[in-house]
Amino acid sequence: MEPFRYHIVVCTQQKAENVTCCAAGSGAVVGALYSELGSAGLSNDVIVSTCGCLGLCDSGPVMIVYPEGTWYVKLTTADVKEIVSSHIAKGQPVSRLQRNDYAAMREEILDHRQKYFATVKGKDAAGVLPDDLFETIRAFMPSRVILTALELDVFTALGNGCDACELAKRISSDARATELLLNALVSLGLLQKQNGTFSNTAPAARFLADGSPDSARQAQLHTANMWKRWSTLTESVKTGSPAPRNCDERDVNSFIAAMDHSARGRVRAITQAIGVNGTRRMLDLGGGSGAYSIAFAKTAPELHSEIIDMADVAPIAQKHIADAGLSDRITVRGGDMLTVDLPAQSYDFVLLSSICHMFSPEENRALFARARAALAPKGRIAIADFIANPDKASPRSAALFALNMLVATRGGATYSEPEYESWLKSAGFAEVRRIRMPGPVNLIVAQAG
Repeated sequence: MEPFRYHIVVCTQQKAENVTCCAAGSGAVVGALYSELGSAGLSNDVIVSTCGCLGLCDSGPVMIVYPEGTWYVKLTTADVKEIVSSHIAKGQPVSRLQRNDYAAMREEILDHRQKYFATVKGKDAAGVLPDDLFETIRAFMPSRVILTALELDVFTALGNGCDACELAKRISSDARATELLLNALVSLGLLQKQNGTFSNTAPAARFLADGSPDSARQAQLHTANMWKRWSTLTESVKTGSPAPRNCDERDVNSFIAAMDHSARGRVRAITQAIGVNGTRRMLDLGGGSGAYSIAFAKTAPELHSEIIDMADVAPIAQKHIADAGLSDRITVRGGDMLTVDLPAQSYDFVLLSSICHMFSPEENRALFARARAALAPKGRIAIADFIANPDKASPRSAALFALNMLVATRGGATYSEPEYESWLKSAGFAEVRRIRMPGPVNLIVAQAG
């Protein structure tokens, strides 16, 4: 068992609805397990793994503790504290939660396995869609439920909880339809329901209700706007162009909120990966909310940054910058980065974060050439974006995001590392390298030759 004293395995297998499985309560058990191990100071002594079906589905949630191989069944979150304090801390298994009739267990597991394989073979012989493919096709349903709740501001309006009729009054909706929506949100684990009263779960209150410091509602309203564009995907594939749409101030605000939210999740990793390296003058093209300029400015007290973004974005960035107390070191200029004047050899560093995917290959070549001319000798450029593999069919996040650009832009897409390297070298950059980072966004960094 080295290098850990214990290895705990918990079944989290998700199965089709109305089929008995551990998933209904195992997530909460795993969460409680991590919490209790942390509280007891045992996190570094135990490795916790989740796994597929263990075969005792009528006795779930199921946990196995190694090296003893102790099987615990029908667990609740309340049981976890006792397992940690007794078995993990003292080496004393909790007998009341154990199952050790091994012969019967083996027979039950093998019987379950036989029935499962028979079911799979039967569905395949009948030409029925596999469960995972069926779920993927219908994955839009839970997404649309949450987006509608965000558009109606359900999570904020619920406050400390109320029934469907009261909520319908608060959000000016139909009472019957509102109850249907709320029940669906309960099924998704975002609301709780007790005696007809609905209330937010902790994740919904933290991330989806306005007023919370971590609220992502405004950012996720951009996803609701994406939904409308994606509904035109079939037509866009036929024509090669996005469907016409009207953009109002709310679209801009939600888009910048979404960009700011995603930037906050990776800004520290990106600033560390790129480094300041004596940078004093930064050009942040399409800087949006200013999240990256703010982060770089905080890293280097001598750094000054200029953000260039569209005129309707500038006031949003200026507010973020003022809130950060950096108005004296970060300026914002409204304009189109493809045409706005960029003074020659004036910057040490140019950042293009989540920008290149909006443009065609020709526009990116022109943009890189403009950036090269604006850089001082030996200045650097960094591109933070989805980086596709050469086959353009992977990773999945990049392949899907290319379609997002199809329905949203005139010629945008996701591009590969060889494409970026070719364009950058043609523009006069050298030492092009890729920095891989966790998540869908990677970095391309190059130095002016």
